Amino acid sequence: MIYVGFGGAVGSMLRYTIASFVQRYSASFPIGTFTVNVVGCLAIGFLSKYMEGSTMDPRVRTAILVGLLGGFTTFSTFSLDTLKLAESRAYGLAMLNIIGSVVTCVAAAWFGQRVAKWWVSV
Repeated sequence: MIYVGFGGAVGSMLRYTIASFVQRYSASFPIGTFTVNVVGCLAIGFLSKYMEGSTMDPRVRTAILVGLLGGFTTFSTFSLDTLKLAESRAYGLAMLNIIGSVVTCVAAAWFGQRVAKWWVSV
């Protein structure tokens, strides 16, 4: 469990740093959270497939997938950002955030798995 906690701490710090940096480019749309979610979904898609059947210590694998990436991806923050947009009556942006995040993140996870399959076969 300490591995997951350490990974989560690192993931959370990365999320904050990257999201804050990216958010500077948009005042009206939560692009920082959106970016972190897409990158996190791409990473979890790739790493989950890449680590399949590996000899990696299961604690390290869990620390990465559950801790690091669990702390890094931010669907809880996504939900709060979406609610804030809706509460401020920015319904179009709220819907854009919902549809864009879900569709793009699922596609990124799928793409990450395809890249991992290719990577392993090279």
